[in-house]
Amino acid sequence: MRKICKKQLPLPEAAPVHPKVQELEKISAILDQNSSIYGLVAQDLGSANKPTGAEGMSAEQIIRAAIIKQTGEYSYEELAFHLADSESYRNFCRLGFGKTYAKSTLNGNIKAISAGTWEAINRVLIGYAGDEGMEDGRKSRIDCTVVETNIHAPTDSELLWDGVRVLTRILSRARNELEGIRFPFMDHTRRSKRRRLAIHNARNAEERKKGYKDLIKMTENTVGYAESAAQALAGYIPSALEQRLLSVAIKQELEHYLPLVRQVLCQTTRRVIHGESVPAGEKLVSLFEPHTDIIKKDRRDTYYGHKICLTGGASNLILDCQILSGNPADATLTRTMLERQEEIFGRPPLKVALDGGFASRENLKAAKEMGIKDVCFAKGRGLAEEDMCRSSFVYKALRKFRAGIESGISWLKRAFGLRRCLWKGVESFGSYVRASIVSANLLTMARIQLART
Repeated sequence: MRKICKKQLPLPEAAPVHPKVQELEKISAILDQNSSIYGLVAQDLGSANKPTGAEGMSAEQIIRAAIIKQTGEYSYEELAFHLADSESYRNFCRLGFGKTYAKSTLNGNIKAISAGTWEAINRVLIGYAGDEGMEDGRKSRIDCTVVETNIHAPTDSELLWDGVRVLTRILSRARNELEGIRFPFMDHTRRSKRRRLAIHNARNAEERKKGYKDLIKMTENTVGYAESAAQALAGYIPSALEQRLLSVAIKQELEHYLPLVRQVLCQTTRRVIHGESVPAGEKLVSLFEPHTDIIKKDRRDTYYGHKICLTGGASNLILDCQILSGNPADATLTRTMLERQEEIFGRPPLKVALDGGFASRENLKAAKEMGIKDVCFAKGRGLAEEDMCRSSFVYKALRKFRAGIESGISWLKRAFGLRRCLWKGVESFGSYVRASIVSANLLTMARIQLART
């Protein structure tokens, strides 16, 4: 079974006196006082260390490296450099003398930690914060924000161009690397690229529509070639193992991308050729991150990613995070977030402050029935202050308190990369968001403890 932590560690050199180093030392102490976290990570890693060859990373080293990555907003290449270069980071990650790890090793190990494990880690840390008197959960604030996925602007022409070039790349690989495979194929990437640029620079709607018709035709032709290739691969059984594995990989890629490109063709034909308005729930905005939602905020800005709902405490810790599917109204989330907090602390908060979008008479009634004394919606939307809180003074104080979560969200986006998720896939999206929250909470707790000394 994979080791949870190292049995024997080299003696580190004396750490320099610097605020950053002091914060790392406090975070390290918090992790050691909650060593059950390492066991949670080890369950995700699963496989045992190899009996021969280089020794792998322990669960303890992986979680510490992940925290360094999110706190510094490093790429894996930058993380590998800093772990090799910085004595403070090496001491924090408990790396032995001269021990380094490649970016691919760091990537594989950190990405193995699931979103569920990160959520469990955060709950362990919130429990520790309660035991240490940092956070009691009696006063909370709730708000939503959007974390974008790492995609380009999803115009119809760009999506069609993506479909042509991706399918062409797969088909070229099949033709060039698989022996004896035969299927009709013509490379339309250059012509498609020209049509994409012509659409972008079109002087009027008529010229743009003409370019779209040609681009749609080339995309349909490429989809036809891909379907023929998929049929040829269905009966293709080479004798060589390497060829067999390659054919399976190409077949899986075609099965993944073909339905997505067909969907792009359908929505583009409906919108551009027939002039239909395609609902957001039926739109695909990326071939590479197909899970991406279209989020429109307050009839103003449009974002491409996922909506998340955060619960913050009086200590500035993020007590809870829910990653949502689609763009549900804030008013539908109030009861769920309050029930989740009750689950975390074993009791509901006494006071809660929420944005105006969460307000409704039903939500106020549900919160009061849970035993919450004061419920402040930043905009009453027809609700009287005396119905929400015990006094106007309490309502105004809670409304000011609610504004603090805006700064917390801004901090997460500016300092922990929560503005845009750079990891691929819906599972990794959840892991990225929760890893950022865990890292931010650890730094907040470290600063609270340093302020007490």
